[in-house]
Amino acid sequence: MSALSGRVLGMYGTSERLLRLLSLLQARRDWPGPDLAGRLGVDVRTIRRDVERLRALGYPVHATPGVAGGYRLGSGAALPPLLLDDDEAVAVALGLRTAANGTVSGIEETSVRALAKLEQVLPVRLRSRVRAMDSALVRMPGGGPVIDAELLTVVAAACRDSERLRFTYGTHDGEVAERDVEPLRLVHTGWRWYLVAYDLVRADWRTFRLDRIDGVPSTGFRFTPRQPPAEDLAAYVASRISSARYPHQMTLRVSVSAEELALRVPSSAGTVEPIDADTCRLRTGANDLDPVPFYLAQWDYEFVVEEAPPGLVERLRRIADRFAGAARTAGG
Repeated sequence: MSALSGRVLGMYGTSERLLRLLSLLQARRDWPGPDLAGRLGVDVRTIRRDVERLRALGYPVHATPGVAGGYRLGSGAALPPLLLDDDEAVAVALGLRTAANGTVSGIEETSVRALAKLEQVLPVRLRSRVRAMDSALVRMPGGGPVIDAELLTVVAAACRDSERLRFTYGTHDGEVAERDVEPLRLVHTGWRWYLVAYDLVRADWRTFRLDRIDGVPSTGFRFTPRQPPAEDLAAYVASRISSARYPHQMTLRVSVSAEELALRVPSSAGTVEPIDADTCRLRTGANDLDPVPFYLAQWDYEFVVEEAPPGLVERLRRIADRFAGAARTAGG
């Protein structure tokens, strides 16, 4: 190999590594030097040289000295190129299409412009994937509250950076209070946005609807993330909102598998827990108890009421006696 060939290969190797380094710095806020070196398969000294190269190209990479130090990509005068792999590019394109007619206010037109720029540079194979996935989607007209884009951005950034939030929150009972929380994750149910966060005053995990937050929250100190309240946060939010939205709560033991009952009961209406292969437990609720017996009568399953609000058992007995009387007199 000639000296020129070696220099050319070395230049391409360095350029590829710089792009990978920039991509890593964009993916996370803080990176310890040894972690970056391990990801790129080089030593820490090479990372320092590559960081200097990025700075020379105009990228504001900040360094923190010391044992706990590392690197962070700061905000510059110009937007650096966003490096995405294939799956990330498809996800961004579909997200922009959804945002163009979604539940976040003030970003519809901006989303259309960004989508046009992205599709212009997408490879043909990815453009075909985006169009195929988008053509398979059927969007129902939205009925949920519209969320301010700035509010969503601030909360999402606080979740990413583990920064405390303080905001004014109104409950479904009409109470308004200041909340200090450690945000964990945002969950979108298709109709509403929810924040899963640790409430510092109540010393427990809470679920907050973003449309009930007044104004834009203020951020505070960084914190060390706690152990999440559940592995599946979407299921956790579904269980919280299904048990909290109804004034009359009830628990039923149903003689059917949890998988089959879950097909009849949406996660937003109740939580289905398996007991064994042929039995499950349903925790649900209702705004009005009068329709409940007729709803349960539609099931072709035996069930036992384990916990019931006042008045439910009496209603079940009354409807059962009425049906039994009708059956005795049928054909008489």
